[in-house]
Amino acid sequence: MIYSFANDYAEGCHPSILRALAETNLIQQAGYGDDAYTKNAEKIIRELTNSDADVHMIAGGTLANLTVIGSVLRPFESVVAASTGHIYVNETGAIEATGHKVEAAPSADGKLRPADIKPFLNKVRGHHVVRTRMVYISNSTELGTVYTKQELTDLYTFCKENDLILFMDGARLPMALTAPSNDLTLADIAALTDVFYIGGTKCGALLGEAVVITNPGLKRDFKYHLKQRGALTAKGRAMGIQFDQLLRNNLIFDLAGHANRMAAKMANAFAAKGYALSIDSDTNQIFPVLSNSIIPQMQEDYGCLVWSIADEDHSVMRFITSWATPEDVVDEFVKKLSGE
Repeated sequence: MIYSFANDYAEGCHPSILRALAETNLIQQAGYGDDAYTKNAEKIIRELTNSDADVHMIAGGTLANLTVIGSVLRPFESVVAASTGHIYVNETGAIEATGHKVEAAPSADGKLRPADIKPFLNKVRGHHVVRTRMVYISNSTELGTVYTKQELTDLYTFCKENDLILFMDGARLPMALTAPSNDLTLADIAALTDVFYIGGTKCGALLGEAVVITNPGLKRDFKYHLKQRGALTAKGRAMGIQFDQLLRNNLIFDLAGHANRMAAKMANAFAAKGYALSIDSDTNQIFPVLSNSIIPQMQEDYGCLVWSIADEDHSVMRFITSWATPEDVVDEFVKKLSGE
């Protein structure tokens, strides 16, 4: 069986989560997120964010995105995303299916800046076109890049000046916060967005994302939207237990940091071999440019994705490490790449 670097959710979950699920299995709890484990996880998140945020557990990223966006936007309002943004590229029109247009801004590094959003605010036909109301960003982005504190501050300030809601997809937020180049804290994220989520699915959980709503105006009625979208889970304890474990003793960030370090080892090996990286990323996604002639041979030993076409003879590949990627597998990969 080949080892897969195709995604960061190929494994199940951290062993401590399995133990906790088994140990608490027959302890009766209230449903729909009112269990003791979820409440404790919510308390920890409020402490980490230094906020009075509302916290809601949702099973997956696409469901979190469409529920949050659908709860905020009126029928004639739109959301702006980078052209690489998950809601624009990889969610099968889920946002459009809620009745809301996704407007895409070109972005070479996966990030959005005020200058990228301004053109969408200069519509001259008034009620004949959609009204831009929300800005969607990912951290880390779909290209593995991270926002700096200054970039996020500038973006949030711009959004407030233009009556826009800033929503951060945090499917890989733990990776972003443990990247060597990162200068943001979880409290900064809470202060500089209106709503965001902390990814669990890609960060050591079986499933689950913790949606954190800091803008008071977005808190009211959110549970109605959860129920209507099928996102209010009866056995919410299943996600509450997982986040309760992941948030203890910095576990989720330790796991994310491991994923980043494994990717850095691979990135350094590609660079040492003379391969270009299409983008500078210090999280768990790397994008080397490889000759089309060697890709089939590499895919015989390792799972990886062709991300885009670089030119007639080369392709950009995507390799992703996870919280559970064994270091000896990475070391073996490096040796093979080096020809040892």
